[in-house]
Amino acid sequence: MSFIPKSFLFDHDAKSGVATITLNRPERLNALTFEVYAELRDLFAALDTARGVRSVLLTGAGRGFCSGGDVEDIIGKLFGQTAEQLLAFTKMTCDVVSNMRRCRRPIVAAVNGTAAGAGAVLAAASDVRFAADSARIAFLFVKVGLSGADMGISWLLPRLVGQGNATELLYTGDFITAQRAYEMGLYQRVLPQEKLLSEARAFAEQLARGPAEALAVSKRAIALESHMTLEQALDHEARVQAELMTHPDYREAYEAFRAKRSPTFQ
Repeated sequence: MSFIPKSFLFDHDAKSGVATITLNRPERLNALTFEVYAELRDLFAALDTARGVRSVLLTGAGRGFCSGGDVEDIIGKLFGQTAEQLLAFTKMTCDVVSNMRRCRRPIVAAVNGTAAGAGAVLAAASDVRFAADSARIAFLFVKVGLSGADMGISWLLPRLVGQGNATELLYTGDFITAQRAYEMGLYQRVLPQEKLLSEARAFAEQLARGPAEALAVSKRAIALESHMTLEQALDHEARVQAELMTHPDYREAYEAFRAKRSPTFQ
């Protein structure tokens, strides 16, 4: 893949199929700038169809995952903008999340440290979240006089932790521990700092070895079916599953089982 961002690190391991995004402003706890937002938006759009990319790992450099919008580079500069410019900015931030959710590749977040504001949203918008036991997270928009309805988090968070927990987190903006986030269902695993990245990478590699088309269909179904009745969901699943039964990966899984070997999916 030829995408070379300027504002963060990107690596594509062609052998494993894992693309790694590392937010790389450690001196600012990887706070986001206008450029970072724009490049993340464009990269996630590209990853949807990128040849050879089968899963994505998102993490941060240093002791932070992402502390949200940079106080000087974004928040301070927004005060001088027109209403039209402000709307263009908020739409761009929402496009990051939209492209993450549309991306057919599974996204694994390795939350290595503080995740706050937009950084917490990036974690929530990922498909699976592993966190260091020392990592704290806060959806702190109300702390800066804004609503909890930011970058789609008021849609995402209730689906992850339930409406009551989401309401508490979005109303208070308070930090919670990784263990508390795990208990709510926000994190799938909480790990010692020294094991986080290796465990998250191993999981991303496991997904990369899986049937890419089937995983893409699964990701899409999880999003679509939250709006469907049971009857609609059953109809949708019957159709997409029947289509996948004609895909070469289905035959490969069968042949591998018969030969007592691991399948090699397309």
